Amino acid sequence: MSEQELQALRVRIDNLDERILELISDRARCAEEVARVKMKELKEGESPVFYRPEREAQVLKRVMERNQGPLGNEEMARLFREIMSSCLALENPLKVAYLGPEGTFSQAAAMKHFGHAVISVPMAAIDEVFREVAAGAVNFGVVPVENSTEGAINHTLDSFLEHDMVICGEVELRIHHHLLVGETTKTDKITRIYSHAQSLAQCRKWLDAHYPNVERVAVSSNADAAKRVKSEWNSAAIAGDMAANLYGLTKLAEKIEDRPDNSTRFLIIGSQEVPPTGDDKTSIIVSMRNKPGALHELLVPFHNNGIDLTRIETRPSRSGKWTYVFFIDFVGHHRDPLIKDVLEKLAQEAVALKVLGSYPKAVL
Repeated sequence: MSEQELQALRVRIDNLDERILELISDRARCAEEVARVKMKELKEGESPVFYRPEREAQVLKRVMERNQGPLGNEEMARLFREIMSSCLALENPLKVAYLGPEGTFSQAAAMKHFGHAVISVPMAAIDEVFREVAAGAVNFGVVPVENSTEGAINHTLDSFLEHDMVICGEVELRIHHHLLVGETTKTDKITRIYSHAQSLAQCRKWLDAHYPNVERVAVSSNADAAKRVKSEWNSAAIAGDMAANLYGLTKLAEKIEDRPDNSTRFLIIGSQEVPPTGDDKTSIIVSMRNKPGALHELLVPFHNNGIDLTRIETRPSRSGKWTYVFFIDFVGHHRDPLIKDVLEKLAQEAVALKVLGSYPKAVL
């Protein structure tokens, strides 16, 4: 390509950048106007609702449906996610709690779902995330609920039994683990490897093959593991890209998870109910009477109505020894007539039934 052709393309790119800048500014001004209208229409004692999960999910899906390339659908949606995040911050910056410290996969999930313009608040434990949301100290919380390799996150399920929270959304995150070391680490003398218990389990086979005699130390989070390695010459950490960048660590080995499709699903918890989008999930907790055929009675209404179950988990009930509650996710919104019918039939057989929330399926 000649220099003249290159120069013509650069001029075209500059012109496009100017148009993009102008359009983004127009969108931001619209967001400010939306905030003004919402505040004007408020009744006395009401609080404005700036973040609408169903609206954002619909916008991102439309972006992916209309995208004609060459950028991929997810990459295009991520760009729009950041534009929407910055525009929303003009209306009202969201405060989002997550399982900290900084650099965890929970923080990465929060950024993926809300964008980088939110105020992210690290918490020391999953239960603390629930308490912050319940107290109104933050707008939303992000908590892990299941991993494709290791299954359910029991601390999160138990927290739903103790707190009245509404599930407002979900986000799926591909989990890539790296073996990280610090500047002072003597890589031939590593005697311990730090990580969260779930991450150690997700890398078990790789560790057995490469570091069979090295002590594996479970800590509160992968980010905590990365922090510890900074000050120790004989240790390494298993963590992700965010922790590696945040704490200035070097990747001794990359993508050491045993399964290449390793993913974790996170839930967005808040206090506002989400209207239907046409592509939703619902999560419920059900407690059944302890009798033969209880599980069958629980599942029959779903089967008879053709409802797709996406997950079912069992946890010990707080009400008595050897009694259990079921956590169930299924396709549909609790306002849908078919789902309403299922829930009514369940309520007739169950000791207790609680709808945790209906929310858009993960877009990104």
